[in-house]
Amino acid sequence: MRPVTAITLLWLIWAGTWAVAALWSDPAQKRAGLRAEARYRGLWLAGAVLLFIPAHGYEGRLRLWMPDLPEAWICVALIAIGIAFAWWARLHLGRLWSGTITAKAGHRIVNTGPYGLVRHPIYTGLLLAVLATMAAKGTVWGIAGTALLIIGIVTKARLEESFLRGELGSAYDDYARRVPMLVPFAPA
Repeated sequence: MRPVTAITLLWLIWAGTWAVAALWSDPAQKRAGLRAEARYRGLWLAGAVLLFIPAHGYEGRLRLWMPDLPEAWICVALIAIGIAFAWWARLHLGRLWSGTITAKAGHRIVNTGPYGLVRHPIYTGLLLAVLATMAAKGTVWGIAGTALLIIGIVTKARLEESFLRGELGSAYDDYARRVPMLVPFAPA
């Protein structure tokens, strides 16, 4: 198997299993609304399209670097680690998970497992996977897509933080003072 095939399979398996797992989420009692979510969703869509433009055949100005085989397999490993971290966080969150900004019945702060390392571990894992995908591709499109995805992820994380502060009050503020947002071991 070639690294490009492994990268494609990892992302396809993640997308498929992530979509199916959405069926096991509790219904939302309160939602931030589509208008609030439109901005980050647009960034995610544009970023994903750019990131996943095939890199085959790009030479010159559009391909900035070409990783050698060991570097490409390191990127594959980092993608797998990022996706595994995101899955750990999603499984740890359980039925409280949602693909949108919502509050569920019995919503509470989860501050154990990956949520003891960062407040948004799903995004942390996906950021690692996205950055490794960009490094494996080495294209201008990959960099542009990654930049849009990072902005989209940070935008959604900030919207979630604002929503959760409104729902959970000072308890969320206390959690945010102790645990960094996206980068483990960074100052909170």
